[in-house]
Amino acid sequence: MEELAGSGGKRLRPLLCYCGWLAAGGTGDDAPVLKVAASLELFHMFALIHDDVMDASESRRGRPTLHRRMADDTDTRTTGDGRQRLRGDDADRLANNCAILVGDLALVWSDELIHASGLAPVQLRALRPVLDAMRTELMLGQYLDVRAACDLEVDVDMALAIARHKSGRYTIERPLQIGVALAGGDDEVLRSCSDFALPVGEAFQLRDDLLGVFGNPAVTGKSSLEDLRDGKATTLIALALRQADANQHKTLTRLFGDPELDDSGAAQVRELLIATQAVETVEQMIRERWRQGMEALEDIPFRDPGRSALRSLAVEATERQA
Repeated sequence: MEELAGSGGKRLRPLLCYCGWLAAGGTGDDAPVLKVAASLELFHMFALIHDDVMDASESRRGRPTLHRRMADDTDTRTTGDGRQRLRGDDADRLANNCAILVGDLALVWSDELIHASGLAPVQLRALRPVLDAMRTELMLGQYLDVRAACDLEVDVDMALAIARHKSGRYTIERPLQIGVALAGGDDEVLRSCSDFALPVGEAFQLRDDLLGVFGNPAVTGKSSLEDLRDGKATTLIALALRQADANQHKTLTRLFGDPELDDSGAAQVRELLIATQAVETVEQMIRERWRQGMEALEDIPFRDPGRSALRSLAVEATERQA
């Protein structure tokens, strides 16, 4: 877990939490706030580890995923007279089970860190409803994502709903609101955070959809074939299927979700995503949502340097290359 925590990542949720605290007028000892922010990263580690097991992902942040590493590291067991290799399904089952337990541990420790943070009772009361909502919404988004991967057709509305729960709310809105709540922000300020956070969070996910197919694996740390092989229900794919002609649609449905898809097939999919104007449509959606978020940010009674930091984070989240 320590190696995974130190292997990179954007730390976006802890940053948003701390910036929200600053922007809402947080002052004084920030150690408890930093511990809450760190707990969000531990919770995110739990989510990443379990997500990688569900998706059978091979890489994360430029290195093998935890369950793949554990399959390599724990493929032997000691017997009475030597070492016997675990192979195939047995090794994978052991690795997956161990990875799930490490993810569970990250979840438990994230809660322990909050309780040991030194927050005042009034801060804990303000924190819990937002934190509870964030956790529930992530599980719903993940459930929708898993279900959508089994559908033969990818629906634009469903893809956007998944983006809203897994990124709009979980990645941007709730971490920001947690920081604001810790600073004593009232309900009106918490609600106004959504006007900024939800469109920026959706733009974040839409950028992620593009990077999952067109990104450089050396930069993203993730294969550019994985989302296509898994049949990941993204807005990008949904738009391409909706805007494709009959021949394009037939080719897309044949290649998309093929677990044996190779580089040549992936290149065909990318060409079709461009030809159907799905890529340009997604880019337009990102620009529009970023604009909405920036306009909303100016109307929230935030202070600097928190406000300017949030503006910079929104740019980074939507224009990133990884």
